[in-house]
Amino acid sequence: MKIAVIGGTGRVSTHFIRHALSRGHEIKALVRNIHKAEEMLEGAGLVQGDARNQEDIRKTLTDCEVVFCGLSTDKSDTLTTAVPLLTDEMERQSLKRLVTIGTAGILDSRFEDGKYRFESSESKRSKTFAAEEHAEVYQHLQKTTLEWTIVCPTYLPEGDVQGGVRFELDRLPEDGKKVTTGDTAVFAYQTLINDQFMQKRVGICY
Repeated sequence: MKIAVIGGTGRVSTHFIRHALSRGHEIKALVRNIHKAEEMLEGAGLVQGDARNQEDIRKTLTDCEVVFCGLSTDKSDTLTTAVPLLTDEMERQSLKRLVTIGTAGILDSRFEDGKYRFESSESKRSKTFAAEEHAEVYQHLQKTTLEWTIVCPTYLPEGDVQGGVRFELDRLPEDGKKVTTGDTAVFAYQTLINDQFMQKRVGICY
């Protein structure tokens, strides 16, 4: 399977790409810094460009079968600018399957009906910009006909695969504290390959 990756040098994306390559998949990744990417992502096909540019997304998606998006908010509107361009191009190229990385903040509050976690007392974060950006992406995806899944890790330290990941649809499993970038990438890969959790948010943690 040929997988398009948007945000190829991101923290989760690098683990995702290496894992997918080790499983025999072909990767075509959109990256900003191709020299950095060549060092990090040996074996992947690389497209140098900007996820906020429609033509760069088009080049990345061409001839691919499914899409993984590992873009972060990057303290800017990159995510909310790029994802509508991405979904438009997917529809143009008749691509249906998309797995993207969100944040546990956009899962449903367990205790306050009608609120995201980041809007409720469950969240300990004082700054909500990143969660608001991810919530806008979720709301956008709901309006599309794509077969999307948003994988929503809680606190996300850098780290390799440890196993023992718990998940829950639309909520964070109880007492979830963290999950590594490596385990998040493998969970996202399995979700993509196995066509799981269609049009759902999935909270993950240990």
